Amino acid sequence: MPLPTGEVIGILGDNLRLRKSVLPLPTRVATKWTEGLDLKRGGETVLYTGLMYQLIPYIEGLVQAQIKMGDSWMAKYTGLGRRVNRMVNVSAFMARPSAEERARYDQVPINVVHLLRRAGVEFGALYEDDLYSGALAYDLGLDEVVVEHAKKVHAAFKKHGVKTVITIDPHTTTMLRSVYPKILKDYDVEVRSYLEVLAEKNTGANGNGDKTSGEVVIHDSCVFARYEGVVDEPRELLAAAGVTVRDPQNTGRQTWCCGGPVESLYPIKAAANAANRVAELRAVGTECVTMCPMCYVNLSNAAGDSMRVRDISEYLREASAS
Repeated sequence: MPLPTGEVIGILGDNLRLRKSVLPLPTRVATKWTEGLDLKRGGETVLYTGLMYQLIPYIEGLVQAQIKMGDSWMAKYTGLGRRVNRMVNVSAFMARPSAEERARYDQVPINVVHLLRRAGVEFGALYEDDLYSGALAYDLGLDEVVVEHAKKVHAAFKKHGVKTVITIDPHTTTMLRSVYPKILKDYDVEVRSYLEVLAEKNTGANGNGDKTSGEVVIHDSCVFARYEGVVDEPRELLAAAGVTVRDPQNTGRQTWCCGGPVESLYPIKAAANAANRVAELRAVGTECVTMCPMCYVNLSNAAGDSMRVRDISEYLREASAS
């Protein structure tokens, strides 16, 4: 039995309002990926993670905790938990992923840094001012909270003189590019996915003609494909890297959802949807490429040992190192 939906949504909204993220992370965790990369602070162009990849191992832990609590006597005390959470970040005690698991997701922005540098792109980072975009709260209809949070993100951009943002995931991309302009006055930040930037450079993985090999079935992100029109770019980049791309039954703008982001409210239903998508992908191949952290974790969990799921940045980074 799921936890009371209203209270769970309330906790997520309270966290965004009070702590700038639906699931607050310590600064040292949120910025761990920047270590050793010598990224300048701020500047006109910055790489912006929106914390999406960093958040996934914590979201996973929280979802598992929700499942356990929903089947126990503690479910009826969710309202009390929300009141306590307003004073103390309760979620910090419910999800504690290992350093190894955190490092696995941190590797994605690290990969992107190397790919952009190899393509000759100059950029900085915002470190502790790289804030969550508010994507889940927006999806859940917490409009007033999202507007106030968007103002904080925009203020961080102004503080660092940012004119162009390079994003890593589809959810941050669509929030900063399609939602913020509708809810904020004087918002004039250019927003582009790193996949679009690399494809425009027409360099494939690295611009030097290095190739990898293999065959993959591609899972399009619903947000990228349907809302942002990012369909051709990942295919072009993979092809330039020497990877043969196969499409499943539902692909491109007609892609099938991985089950997210409703796993935060209905984890059982989300898992069932992910299993259906894995069946479609598995019918085409045993190597699957994703370009969204939610897609990656949901499909990986559903696939188990039946299919290998990897982020597109891994394939492109491998080609750049070959």
